[in-house]
Amino acid sequence: MQYQNKGISAETQQLLYRRMLKPRMIEEKMLILLRQGKISKWFSGIGQEAISVGVATAMHDDEYILPMHRNLGVFTSRNIPLHRLFAQWQGKEGGFTKGRDRSFHFGTQAYKIVGMISHLGPQLGVADGIALADVLQKRKSVTAVFTGEGGTSEGDFHEALNIASVWDLPVIFCIENNGYGLSTPTNEQYRCKHLVDRGAGYGMESHMVDGNNILEVYSVMDRLCNSIRSKPRPVMLEFKTFRMRGHEEASGTKYVPKELMDKWAEKDPIGNYESFLVAEQILEPSAIETIRKEIGDEIDENLKLAFDEKEVECIEEKELSDVLKSFDYKEVKENEISKKIRLVDAISEGLRQAMERDEELVIMGQDIADYGGVFKITDGFVEAFGRERVRNTPICESAVVSAAMGLSINGMKAVVEMQFADFVSTGFNPVVNYLAKSHYRWNENADVVIRMPCGGDVGAGPFHSQTNEAWFTKTPGLKVVYPAFPYDAKGLLATAINDPNPVLFFEHKALYRSIYQEVPTSYYTLPFGKAALLREGDDISIVTYGAAVHWALDTLKKHPGIKADLIDLRTLAPLDRDTIYTSVRKTGKLIVLQEDSLFGGIASDISALVMENCFEQLDAPVKRVASLETPIPFAKGLENNYLPKARFEKELLALVAY
Repeated sequence: MQYQNKGISAETQQLLYRRMLKPRMIEEKMLILLRQGKISKWFSGIGQEAISVGVATAMHDDEYILPMHRNLGVFTSRNIPLHRLFAQWQGKEGGFTKGRDRSFHFGTQAYKIVGMISHLGPQLGVADGIALADVLQKRKSVTAVFTGEGGTSEGDFHEALNIASVWDLPVIFCIENNGYGLSTPTNEQYRCKHLVDRGAGYGMESHMVDGNNILEVYSVMDRLCNSIRSKPRPVMLEFKTFRMRGHEEASGTKYVPKELMDKWAEKDPIGNYESFLVAEQILEPSAIETIRKEIGDEIDENLKLAFDEKEVECIEEKELSDVLKSFDYKEVKENEISKKIRLVDAISEGLRQAMERDEELVIMGQDIADYGGVFKITDGFVEAFGRERVRNTPICESAVVSAAMGLSINGMKAVVEMQFADFVSTGFNPVVNYLAKSHYRWNENADVVIRMPCGGDVGAGPFHSQTNEAWFTKTPGLKVVYPAFPYDAKGLLATAINDPNPVLFFEHKALYRSIYQEVPTSYYTLPFGKAALLREGDDISIVTYGAAVHWALDTLKKHPGIKADLIDLRTLAPLDRDTIYTSVRKTGKLIVLQEDSLFGGIASDISALVMENCFEQLDAPVKRVASLETPIPFAKGLENNYLPKARFEKELLALVAY
């Protein structure tokens, strides 16, 4: 291994050695503890220390790094207290996730580290969002994000690099090519000779680096960081290295040819560098033992602190309260001036006023800039707020949602427009696994609103007409809003943007230009979790939301003799259970109407809740009415039969007469 130390001070060279040795010695201790059953799992980075340490040392401490399993050197180079790392791996309260997640699945704002999730791809897009916030805030910073050669096969990799390239984001994409994705060798992962060759496809500067040579890693990173800070742009680095142990310890390395292991053992980044430092008289042999003893003592002292810490105590109330970041809702009263506008106008007006109030709010989505979005909600926004804050995105929902998370992590907030709610399926992973879980796992909220144009009755067929709210009401950590009227839409959208938690904001396309209402011209807010009682009566309770509210109103107009409580839920998570229970205890009958197909929808949960809490007050079985158990069809006759309008009238009359 050829070391070139030109321009690197002896002090820095010694620091790099110490920083590589520490994670190696920690890992050696962890392997012992694993065999003793004192930790449950271990993902080893032995043999790859030079990459983590070189990258982290070249960066400023206030610049974000997004590491993976084999990047212990990132954490130790940022000087995270070892007892907290050890507590994390033991599932103790003193770790970073309060026992809720394991190994390196955590982040910490104090050390500007954003940990991985097992669904590897989203962190690449998160790095884009972090870097975008730096660009918008005029900070001369670099973000580094890690992935393995296996992770480059994921669609998120392509999406994130494409966005970074199109937007000139200061991200260094660090690929640790260690030969195997678990047991799958590189020749079964990709066909290009080197992964770095892919950079040309993104118009991106790219470099191949000897990942076992600490001075090469550090020199390349130091040069690039300084350059990118003055000229923001993305860069791809492929670090050639090798994983000397299994993907995790239980998997072993039997699938690796012995001659390959022997070859890479000779390239050990620490042993070779140590010999070089001694030969260059930068490090005395006696100093090596001193350093080892200091690190060993530090490990032992911190292990004792972690072992002495009591096991995490489960407090159910705290577990539930930590799913979401606390939100101090502040009511903003509307003015007395109103105008009659459509639902689409109310949403546009509410979004515009939110942009005017908060300069850190960014809107992202396909065709939302000059074109104004397919529904023209952001028409004129570029002229009002500029292209930096009203951003057209490539067609890549997953990376855009992840980038919104990165903006939140780095102190901004985002509204993402799904062109159609149906398309969120291609960004589903970061919504339900990243946005929804981050606060519960490591106390990091996702200040993100995802606007969801949804719903049928518009003849748009199976891919543009779904009302897929039940995908998200099932997921703890997400809030789900679904207004039926312009007044509600404007006020609830303002609250959604103020709320520091991730919000799915459903907007029914059939209502956009068909429903008018007097709406205050000023900015105002409405609370989540508070349903609207639109009609009052003693005969029956009708619970619904979205376009189905209007179907229910039309049905009641046809049957003025039915005196019903008509409840518009407005928000599905949180759900206003009290209003539902109060109504059912008064009327004794409940029918729940939803546009979504029946099985697994919100109506099922409402029915179950009422049965559990109001059973003795019921005079009839709870009835659910919904669309057919088929995808939503295109032809009008088929769509009319799919939707539950006619069935609702029939079932309502039957239940009233029960």
